Amino acid sequence: MLKVSGLACSRGERRLFADVGFSLAAGEWLHVQGENGAGKTSLMRLLVGLSPADAGEIRWRDEPTPSVEFRRDLIYLGHHAAVKEDLTPLENLRLAAALDGIALDERTSLAALIRLGLRGREDLPVRVLSAGQKRRVLLARLLTRPAVLWVLDEAFNALDVAAVKLLGELIAEHLSAGGMAVLTSHQPLPVPGGKALVL
Repeated sequence: MLKVSGLACSRGERRLFADVGFSLAAGEWLHVQGENGAGKTSLMRLLVGLSPADAGEIRWRDEPTPSVEFRRDLIYLGHHAAVKEDLTPLENLRLAAALDGIALDERTSLAALIRLGLRGREDLPVRVLSAGQKRRVLLARLLTRPAVLWVLDEAFNALDVAAVKLLGELIAEHLSAGGMAVLTSHQPLPVPGGKALVL
């Protein structure tokens, strides 16, 4: 279980939020909403241990984060398409897996890219892909990186209608398998199933 209590965050002299708390159990997901500048991305960075909080506590399986177990159980995808432009989609997936200490074979990588609609583009340099295709390369990591907790910041950005539906299905499959997710988005999220919380 993920449990957050009393979380506060400031940027400069401005308090973005204070006393934020929630908990997630298997099969549950949280939709973080708010206008631009409200602190959604800041909250996501606090959750995954990339930024320090002004106050509050984040616990994973009753232990304070970050911990080795938490990092093993987590996948975080930020709102920028963090892919290497000079590498192919296939190379990007395998590099990301290697950095996570995971052995990823070519067959599994190709299957993930094909499911994300990138058949025929797996060997092209990422720099020639559209913004939506680059996002799909990043999202393919959800299929190749075992993780209980998905933290996805604006994951639906730059996606076409079909890709939005596909991502919703992937998240629903993850939840039905006992996973959890924290998502930010400016739009309604097409996530069938699971217990949805809103912050």
